[in-house]
Amino acid sequence: MQRLTSARLDEILERAAGLRVVVVGDLMLDVYLSGAVSRVSPEAPVPVVHVTEERVALGGAANVAANVAALGAECDLLGYVGLDPAGIQIRRALADGPGGAIRAHLTERAHRPTTTKTRVVARTQQVVRFDRERDDDLDESCTDELCRLLAQTLPGADALILEDYNKGVLVPAVIRTALDHASREGMPSVVDPKFRNFFHYQGATVFKPNALELGAVLGTPAAYADDGWLEEARLRIGCEHLLVTLGEDGMVLRSYAGATLRVPTLAREVYDVSGAGDTVTACLAVALAAGASVEEAAVVANVAAGIEVGKPGVATVAPAELRDALTFAQHQHP
Repeated sequence: MQRLTSARLDEILERAAGLRVVVVGDLMLDVYLSGAVSRVSPEAPVPVVHVTEERVALGGAANVAANVAALGAECDLLGYVGLDPAGIQIRRALADGPGGAIRAHLTERAHRPTTTKTRVVARTQQVVRFDRERDDDLDESCTDELCRLLAQTLPGADALILEDYNKGVLVPAVIRTALDHASREGMPSVVDPKFRNFFHYQGATVFKPNALELGAVLGTPAAYADDGWLEEARLRIGCEHLLVTLGEDGMVLRSYAGATLRVPTLAREVYDVSGAGDTVTACLAVALAAGASVEEAAVVANVAAGIEVGKPGVATVAPAELRDALTFAQHQHP
């Protein structure tokens, strides 16, 4: 694994405080209903959950923005929310974020709901999830508004993140506007893709699919141990660096210079994988903006993922946690 010293991590994290990252993508509200199961319903063979706690959290691109802010950088967040209670909750949560570091630039419409995912959890186990959403593409008026907002927020930024959950925000026009502006500004761009627009992200600095997504979209047997297969995949996508997340097997980075880096997972305990990809995406962009090499950024992101999966639900990772986890990993693998 790429060697990352504690001193180098400190340097990267210290630089993060003066950075500004633009995040554009699908915002979500995550709702958690927690309680206990003591009986089966007499109406149907399903457990009855006695709800004792309800909490909400930022999801999707909003969670990526929260992770950017947790690392000390400022963030401009672009996306869509509905004119509904969930949209109000997202705006309130963003406004209450760390030090007002997240500035929301959101398009709103009355006819389209905010994407909301409600999870019912009993004794740490998820019983069921309810999704309220529309996943068709945003209409032209929303798309035009987002493109104007991108033209206003990207100048002077230090990095761009495109967070795609196939909920209709990242249509081709928004993708190209964002990546073309980032290219002209000379800033790194990090893409977390989904299936619908997989091949519309040409020119991205880092393209970060998971193993399932990449194999399914390319339509070929996954061969992540094969450098030739990885290079062919990178060329088909048209990115500078292809970073494939492999779950419990860590991640593999294939770069335009012909190098391949394999990064083993550092998770000490896996409690909940929700939001781990968002944390990886945010750490990649912040580290690259702070002057890290793509290899260093991948290692920082991998350390952060190992921390995040040890927490319940979607969560952020603080600089102090990164420092502690890296020290632990160095002691385990000197």
